[in-house]
Amino acid sequence: MRELLQKAMLAQNAGNLAEAARLYGDVLNADPRNFDALLSLSLLNFRTARFDEAERLAGEAARVNRRSAEAVFIRGCALQRLTRNADALACFETAIAIRPAFAEAPVNRGALLIAEKRFADALKCLDQALTINPAMLEAWNNRGNVLSELGRYQDAVLSYDKVIAARPDAVEALINRGTALIALHRFDDARVSYERASRLDPSRADAIAGRANALFEAKDYEHAVEAYAEVLQRDPAYDFARGNLAFSRLYCCDWTSLAAERVVIARDLQAEKRVASPFQAIALLDSPADLKRCATIWSMTKYPSAPAALWRGEPYDHAKIRVAYLSADFNGHAVATLMAGVWERHDKSRFETTAVSYVDSNGSAMRQRVERAFDRVIDVAGKSDAEAAAVIRRMQIDIVIDLMGFTGDCRPGILAQRPAPVQVNFLGFPGTMGAPHIDYVIADPIVVPDEDRQHYCESVVHLPDSYLPGDSARRIAEQKPSRAEAGLPEHGFVFCSFNNSYKLSPEVFDVWMRLLNAIEGSALWLPQMKAASVRNLRREAGKHGVSEQRLVFAPFVADDEDHLARVGIADLFLDTLPYNAHSTAVDALWAGVPVLTMRGNAFAGRVASSVLNAAHLPELIADSLADYENLALRLARESHTLAAIKAKLARNRETSVLFDTARYTRGLEAAYTHMWQRHRNGEPPAHFAVPSTP
Repeated sequence: MRELLQKAMLAQNAGNLAEAARLYGDVLNADPRNFDALLSLSLLNFRTARFDEAERLAGEAARVNRRSAEAVFIRGCALQRLTRNADALACFETAIAIRPAFAEAPVNRGALLIAEKRFADALKCLDQALTINPAMLEAWNNRGNVLSELGRYQDAVLSYDKVIAARPDAVEALINRGTALIALHRFDDARVSYERASRLDPSRADAIAGRANALFEAKDYEHAVEAYAEVLQRDPAYDFARGNLAFSRLYCCDWTSLAAERVVIARDLQAEKRVASPFQAIALLDSPADLKRCATIWSMTKYPSAPAALWRGEPYDHAKIRVAYLSADFNGHAVATLMAGVWERHDKSRFETTAVSYVDSNGSAMRQRVERAFDRVIDVAGKSDAEAAAVIRRMQIDIVIDLMGFTGDCRPGILAQRPAPVQVNFLGFPGTMGAPHIDYVIADPIVVPDEDRQHYCESVVHLPDSYLPGDSARRIAEQKPSRAEAGLPEHGFVFCSFNNSYKLSPEVFDVWMRLLNAIEGSALWLPQMKAASVRNLRREAGKHGVSEQRLVFAPFVADDEDHLARVGIADLFLDTLPYNAHSTAVDALWAGVPVLTMRGNAFAGRVASSVLNAAHLPELIADSLADYENLALRLARESHTLAAIKAKLARNRETSVLFDTARYTRGLEAAYTHMWQRHRNGEPPAHFAVPSTP
């Protein structure tokens, strides 16, 4: 029998697997409980992907020798391939119990736990394996992956570094390291890591895409264009690369292929393809139906609902409604500027408010104001999404408000854990988040009319006035710069648009150039932009016969009071489409500058209309591009008409609902109260409108 077994092993070692299997079979025919034959034949079947037979034979071997960690381990590996994960986990646990120093068993157990998204448990397994064998590169790589999932990116990088130090050609570790470095905002280091991986394996499209992502996140959009074009050349269907390419071009004001890109992206969304992020889509498209598809695909791909919600339906019992606002923008972003007055005016006898900040305090005046306004401020910068969600759950928050949606540094994964009974999308992202775990979106009848509610996964809440708040406490610096100091013509008409470059579109820019040609001595005042954007806009102006000197780019001003004073020297703010001015429209109106807009089709293209309606200036809302152009010409040519509108704006600034922060806060609190009452009554989320208050 021993001789036959030796022949089988020799055949197996020589690669003659069929002969080896026959010989092992002969051994088992003579001795069905021969442990060596059972174990060897099981391993042979596993290596030839016959996992059912491998599992059966390994199970037999384990019954013959109950102290064999190898037999139990091989059975676990076969069960893992058969996706019988619970049984596989049990096998790996048994193998570890039999032989505590068996490093491969905790590695495989960790891999299963990763697949089940039990990352904290997986980390313990991998650390156990590395305690046994610190040189186990697979364990270090998987540990890096787990730490990335847990949001511990610095530690993840150190794990990948262990792999790369031992194997400089470890492409997978280099790519994963790049992803972790992007999360740490170490974009140059990430790019180098991806480039190294790409040199080692030029076929890896994910290495090229990673490099493109590093350039994109570093806001080097001009070079990101080249990188994403290379990705799509290799793989035309690479996830989200087309949207990244289109948005990078849009940011650079490169409109040469914009019309075709819009068509392709809309078509791909209708085919349920992973083509663009929701934020990119609202800058490129104006179809609420397409935007819903985009958000739904993105949420399902990036932030699916956790299989087990943290909040499990148990009733909370406290006197006040506990509201938590989640954001990375409490340090001085436009969201904080809009909301600071609201937070200060919350009725503390009825509401207990918490700010959950994704970033540490920068000590700014705005951050200090925010901290004074809230009952408490919690920083979760170093916590994973699951850990941050657990903090919210332990505080028994009733209503959690996501102020970011899918904007920069957002963390939708926190709400995917369902840490609170009522979860709300508000302010930062003008559209649906496409997620079943978001209950409400706060809007108004203009940005989301009743007929568009079908395009939102959330129940739509209509505030009585504009959903966008205005802070009546904002100060404007007394000292305004002269036009000469701002680089503007002293006497010519000044059109301005302080929107980001990605909001500019060729259709609207064409109108602006016709306005400059029609109004002698006029100028277009824009914010500081990337060199590529400035270059492309000046080229476009030249096509219309407009001198590049008539496009003036204002440098960044950090102080809000100084910025508002500067804005006030313009004559007319020209809005963009399909993505309107939002906070910048409020800035202009507060500074006394009329805003001219055109009503769009989707949320992002209707915000300025909402703001102007709340400022009691509906006459500045055009219904077509032609009306927009004609009204701009009239206001630029008829100084008395513009003066009358400015005088009306000055009067309305003190009386309009747009800047009545106390009234706005009462409406928002009424919305929260109704959401909470529905929940307490056992009723599901539903569309509703908040009644107007005096």
